[in-house]
Amino acid sequence: MLETSPGARVYLRKVRNADRRELIERVLEGQSFLRPWISAPTSSRDFRHYLRRTQRDDHEGLLVCRIDCDAIAGVINLNNIVWGSFLSASLGYYAMVRHAGQGYMQEGLELVKDYAFRQLGLHRIEANIQPANRRSINLVKRCGFVREGYSRAFLHIEGAWRDHERWAAIDPRDTLTTKPTFP
Repeated sequence: MLETSPGARVYLRKVRNADRRELIERVLEGQSFLRPWISAPTSSRDFRHYLRRTQRDDHEGLLVCRIDCDAIAGVINLNNIVWGSFLSASLGYYAMVRHAGQGYMQEGLELVKDYAFRQLGLHRIEANIQPANRRSINLVKRCGFVREGYSRAFLHIEGAWRDHERWAAIDPRDTLTTKPTFP
């Protein structure tokens, strides 16, 4: 378990093989909720591919879990981490439909920001969001992300190239107080 704040309702932990069944069940349960925003694992094969990706040096797969029952409330991924002088990552996330709208993802995203900036030593995390996905845009706004631009035909999701708004959070510290972790 990664660090949580006092009064928190969720904690973060890295995805593991034992999560396969619960994650796939929750994704299948909420397919209409997740589409066309994201492609999430819906089979054991998809999950194995996802898990392998999260075990690389340039990806972090984190689960937002409820403290009271350990249920997976959402998934937040730090993708395409670039080290060196860039210290940046792309953010991907989704809530489980049964836990949506209850503030768990906001708590989780705040924890991920802290983890990315303070433990991994990243300087910037960027979320690319389809313009019609108002819930997701409102989430990143509440978490202090700033809209930086618009990218046409940015990601291929659910069989189509989709436009995205580009939102970013930057580590507020002027200088690094800890040495970044390099793989």
